[in-house]
Amino acid sequence: MIDIDPNSNGLPGIDQLQTIVGSVMTIGLILAVLALIISSVTSGYGANSSNPHLAARGKLGVLVSCGAAILCGAAVTLVNFFWNVGQTV
Repeated sequence: MIDIDPNSNGLPGIDQLQTIVGSVMTIGLILAVLALIISSVTSGYGANSSNPHLAARGKLGVLVSCGAAILCGAAVTLVNFFWNVGQTV
C-alpha cells in the first residue's frame, strides 16, 4: 500500500507561493466587489432609463460577480473536498 501526502517542505519557495496565491485570492475578491458595484449601477441606470437590454446586462453582471466571489472564497474548500474524494478512490 502506498500512502503519499502533500509535502510543504519539499520545494523551496512554497511559503512565497502560498503568499502569492493568497494575494491573488484577495485581488479576485476585491475585483468581484468592484464588478458588483458597477453591475448594480448599470442595472439601476438601465431600469431608470427604460433600457431593458442595459438593465438585463447589469443583472447578469451582478450574478456573475456574486459567482466569482463565491468561487474565490470557496476555492480552498473545494480543492480540499475533491482532494479528500480523490484519496478515497
